Amino acid sequence: MIKKHCLFCDAIVPIEREGEYDRYLDCSCSPGGYYDLRKDSYDEINALPHSAKRDLLHIISAYIREKTDRGEAVYLSAGDLEPIAGSPRTPVTIEDKGSRLLQFLYRHSDAPGDPVMIHPLSSSYNLTYSPNLQELVYIIDKLGTEQLLVREGMNFQLTQQGWNEAAASAGGKKLKPCCVLLGGDEEHYSLWQDNLLPVISQYGYLPDILRHPAPTENGQYTLGQLAESRLIVADLTGRPAGVYFAAGYGLGLGIPVIWTVHSSSAAQLDVLLQDIRPLVWDTAEELIVLIRQKLTK
Repeated sequence: MIKKHCLFCDAIVPIEREGEYDRYLDCSCSPGGYYDLRKDSYDEINALPHSAKRDLLHIISAYIREKTDRGEAVYLSAGDLEPIAGSPRTPVTIEDKGSRLLQFLYRHSDAPGDPVMIHPLSSSYNLTYSPNLQELVYIIDKLGTEQLLVREGMNFQLTQQGWNEAAASAGGKKLKPCCVLLGGDEEHYSLWQDNLLPVISQYGYLPDILRHPAPTENGQYTLGQLAESRLIVADLTGRPAGVYFAAGYGLGLGIPVIWTVHSSSAAQLDVLLQDIRPLVWDTAEELIVLIRQKLTK
């Protein structure tokens, strides 16, 4: 197979001829993937002054990696380099570059705490549109200090806060506020916090648990918080009176409500099952499936 120097990540990689384009396979710009560069642009890009290469090439590498990681095809010519580098979508600040790393981890995990391996790290600074490894490491340390991610060697995990921030910025879409109304004990709260909130986030919502009764005075909330919600998930396990009231208030405002209840409490509800049609569940895994089915309708 023919091999050629990738101008953007400086690796020698296999290529395939595709008409007017050369297809570069499995380089650091697109690990496990590829991008296409017009054949007549190679020499033009290679002949750029060193200062232009220093300012442009790492950005193009990052652009390719982000696009192909999202499953998008990339076709490039020499005339594309400066428009890409000057695009308002290209991150410039450390904060925006850090957001791209959070989004990458978000795309490759199913929930907060899922480990994502970045290997080799030394050739992955294009994940943050950085010109060198030193800046990537600085961004990783900064995100760790802000408790948005956890690093263990080459494995990276989003915290719940990092997951929410990544979900909110993914695709440029702001997540819609969502209230999750819970009674029950700490074990019940942890089940929802650890298993269900990430699932709800995947469907365009930013869920916030409101507990009944609130465990502390700081856990109190206002009816205004409910009114701002675009979705309410009300779990009736344990027959919490406050959940009935809050969900009913949301219904009165026209906010969609998804009712859920553990099977152990289904027979003791204060309303008829057929009136609210709750999702009856036994395990967290079963509830995840039911919530996904409900949110995809």
